[in-house]
Amino acid sequence: MSQTAIFWPMIALTALIYLVYALVLLRRRKAVTSGQASRRDFKLPLNEPEASVTAIRNLINLFELPMLFYVVCLALYAVNGATLLAVIVAWCFVAMRIAHTLVHVTTNRLRLRQPIFAIGCALNGMLWILLALHIAVPPTA
Repeated sequence: MSQTAIFWPMIALTALIYLVYALVLLRRRKAVTSGQASRRDFKLPLNEPEASVTAIRNLINLFELPMLFYVVCLALYAVNGATLLAVIVAWCFVAMRIAHTLVHVTTNRLRLRQPIFAIGCALNGMLWILLALHIAVPPTA
């Protein structure tokens, strides 16, 4: 397997971020055209409609834990540690971020969102453990 395979989950997560940006734009535009909000309401969004607030909060979430994901993926690539296991774990993390986003911007049920987030957090931690093990015990040639 090529080391560059670790970039595909990163690309997928970046695509998700762009999709959420588009959702924020659409929801804010709808809020303005429906009269729920004015353009000025978004200058300092203290009175933002719930639909766009959930999307913007999700977007913020996509710049928190996923930043550690990007760093560990790049580190795994740099030390030639992007194994099949690491790539599978990376894809599972992306799947959890997609599931988290879907729940967050639709039903926003914390009962669903919280365990999805916890699983994603654990998967991210697993990538860091894989990196540490790869550095501590390099594979034999």
